[in-house]
Amino acid sequence: MKTTNVKAFGTKAADAPLKEMTIDRREVTAKDIEIEILYCGVCHSDLHTAKNDWGFTVYPTVPGHEIVGRVTKVGSEVTKLKVGDIAGVGCLVDSCQTCESCKKDLEQYCLTGFTGTYGGVDKHLGGFTFGGYSEKIVVDEHFVLKVPANLDLAAVAPLLCAGITTWSPLRHWKVTKGSKVAVIGLGGLGHMAIKLAKGLGAEVTLLSRTPGKEKDALALGADAVIISTDSNQMNSVSGKFDLIIDTVPYVHDVNPYVATLNISGTLVLVGYLGGLEPFLNTVPMILGRKSIAGSLIGGIAETQEMLDFCGEHNIVSEIELIKMQDINEAYERMLKSDVRYRFVIDMASLKE
Repeated sequence: MKTTNVKAFGTKAADAPLKEMTIDRREVTAKDIEIEILYCGVCHSDLHTAKNDWGFTVYPTVPGHEIVGRVTKVGSEVTKLKVGDIAGVGCLVDSCQTCESCKKDLEQYCLTGFTGTYGGVDKHLGGFTFGGYSEKIVVDEHFVLKVPANLDLAAVAPLLCAGITTWSPLRHWKVTKGSKVAVIGLGGLGHMAIKLAKGLGAEVTLLSRTPGKEKDALALGADAVIISTDSNQMNSVSGKFDLIIDTVPYVHDVNPYVATLNISGTLVLVGYLGGLEPFLNTVPMILGRKSIAGSLIGGIAETQEMLDFCGEHNIVSEIELIKMQDINEAYERMLKSDVRYRFVIDMASLKE
C-alpha cells in the first residue's frame, strides 16, 4: 500500500519528551477520508499513554484522539463528506463492524476489540496506529464525524473524547428535563458533564472536595455546589441524585457519594480505571437498589448525535490553545491540574 510521510509529535520511550518525528499515513482507499488536522485536543489518556502509565504502550507513539480538520481527499466510494468539509475523528478509527455490539452502534464495545486512533492495531499498514498530533490522518468514512459549522472548531475538539465520555452515560441513563444529576470533579470531563447535563434540562450539582470552584461551576451551568468533605453539606443532598457522573481520574472513596443517590440511582465511573479503595460498602446499595457502574466513550452514531446537539445548543469546551511545541509543558501542567479545562493544540504550529 502506498504511503505518505507526514510530520508528527510523539515519543519513543516513557521517560523521553515528545518531539517532532515523521510517520507514514496510507493513501486513501475507496472508503477512506484524508483530513488535514487543524486542531487536536489534549486528553489525560494522551499523557498516560506517552508515559506508559497503563503498561501497554508500544513505542514510538503519537497521541491525540480529539481531532478536528478539513477534508483534503476522499475515496471513490465515499458519500459522507466531500473535499473542503470540516470533519472530526474521536477515539475510534476502526472496529469489526459485524459483531452484535457494532450492529447496535456500540463500536466502543466491539466484541473483537475496537481500533483506537492511536496505539491500536493498524489493519492497513501493520504495526500500530498513530494519533492526531500530526499533519493529517486517513480514516474509514464510517468513523469520521460531521462537525457543525456554527461552532468554534478549536473548542469542538475535546467534545470528541471528554464530551462523548460524559454524553454517553447521560443518554444511557436517560437524563432529561427534571433529572437530578451530580458531577464529581471539575476538570476536562467534569466541565463537559455539567454543560451537557444542563443542556438536557437536568438539575445539576457539582460535588467538589475543595471550596473555590463555585463561581466556575455556576458559570458553566451548575445549579449548586456541594463540598463533599463537609458532612453537613453532604447530608443535605442525601438520597437526591438520579445519576452521579464520577470524573475523578485516580483511586478515591466512592462510598460517601452512594448515600446521595436516590432509590434506583446510579453512580457511573468515567475517569478512573482500577480497583476501588477503600472497599465498597454494599449495604446502602442493596437497601436502596443503588448501582455503581462504568462507562466508556460512545459509538459513532451517539457521537454524531452529541455533536449535532452541541451545534443546536452552542455547547463547546472551555479551552486553552497551545502550540505543538509546548506539549511537554502542557503535560506537566496537566499533572498539576493547571488547565481550565482542556488544552487544544493549534496544529498550524507543526508547520513552523
